[in-house]
Amino acid sequence: MKLIRNTGADRVIDLLRPHLKRGHQLDCVTPAFSLFAFAELREALSVLDRVQMILPPGNDGLTLLGGEGDRAARNRLQSRWLANQCARWICDKVDLRRALAAVPQGAAVLRGPSATPEQVVLGSFAFSTEGLGLTPGNPLNLIQASESTTEAAQLAAWFDHQWASIKTQPEARDSFIQTLREIGEHRDPLTLYTLILFHLFGDSGEGLDEERIVKSATGIRNTVVWKKLFKFQRDAVVGAIDKLNRFGGCIIADSVGLGKTFEALAIIKYHELRNDRVLVLVPKRLRDNWALYKANDKRNILAADRFNYDILNHTDLSRDGGLSGDIDLAHVNWGNYDLVVIDESHNFRNKATHKGKESRYDRLMRRIIKEGVKTRVLMLSATPVNNRLADLRNQITFVTEGDDTALSEHGIASIEATTRKAQTQFNRWLTLDEAEKTPARLIEMLGKVCTTAAEAAVVG
Repeated sequence: MKLIRNTGADRVIDLLRPHLKRGHQLDCVTPAFSLFAFAELREALSVLDRVQMILPPGNDGLTLLGGEGDRAARNRLQSRWLANQCARWICDKVDLRRALAAVPQGAAVLRGPSATPEQVVLGSFAFSTEGLGLTPGNPLNLIQASESTTEAAQLAAWFDHQWASIKTQPEARDSFIQTLREIGEHRDPLTLYTLILFHLFGDSGEGLDEERIVKSATGIRNTVVWKKLFKFQRDAVVGAIDKLNRFGGCIIADSVGLGKTFEALAIIKYHELRNDRVLVLVPKRLRDNWALYKANDKRNILAADRFNYDILNHTDLSRDGGLSGDIDLAHVNWGNYDLVVIDESHNFRNKATHKGKESRYDRLMRRIIKEGVKTRVLMLSATPVNNRLADLRNQITFVTEGDDTALSEHGIASIEATTRKAQTQFNRWLTLDEAEKTPARLIEMLGKVCTTAAEAAVVG
């Protein structure tokens, strides 16, 4: 027996190919079965005279749509076609049985025209791209191959014994074919949309469960601002609080007129009820709007909620002293805010630098977000992106405190690289003919690089 490294030119697939010829036979037992492994050998498998296959019980471990290493293959969007091709192959060539217990390892017996064993491979591999050596596998996997017809015959006898110990199971074969055909079915747009939402948000457990996220013990549901919200606004508030808790930041990007200010006020009140200190950073022209909701003023319809947040202007970040409203900037403890709300956060989408002088962007990052207590960042903007996705990246940086790998656990290895690739796709979209330059085509082009980032950072 010889060891197979399953890399380079010493792979399982390289041992299989020479024996997958017309008139030959393949017997295999496998703990997993991948359509993308089938795709690599489809033409060769189709000319075999016979295939005997033992799969695990039920559908456990089959991973028909592959694993992490098959992401590029899945992105080719050929899974439906492959599933139908595989179902046809199973119907035409394969006698399939289910093991009575879990399948701990794989084995492949390759027989010549007279059913004489020619080559046997066995060990820690499966009928998957990883098992065939097409994608990287576990270096601790132990895979061996026969080196003589005698060894091949001995190992083939082991398979024959296993095969004979399992009764014929026509229902197992029919069930597997049905599973493949279900994958290969045409799906209506609503079903696809629902599946996309499930895969984006399904791992959040109870999802946006209002009670779990906003915790009624805070008293938020008894506030005036909460009662004035429409249902869609409450959903936005719950989603934003969830992202503030999970990621440390969020952008509410609702269009103009949908009530971003009231949504933000509800989020502020939630934090105030938890005794968090809140800062609202606003453009100078909007300061009075925010100040009204704190004031003992007949025009303040939220007066009963007794808001207590601090308000500073964007321009105050450039000052070291003087008054901003009733706040003396010389004595502000910038690092003591648990939540900072940035109205019109797109004003910070450019990381402008000034030679020898700290910019507003840099001071916001250093003095408020990085220094002192851990600060959550809520940004409000109807236009978080002007014409460059770097605009969005610069705002996400407030959430991640400048850590480019902060979202790696959520599928984004590099925020900078992701937005750069997305920008490249957007630029390509701009060059398309007008007939092709549709929103649907843009979403399709951006989807591969932007979906996870958008889910992680943006509400609205």
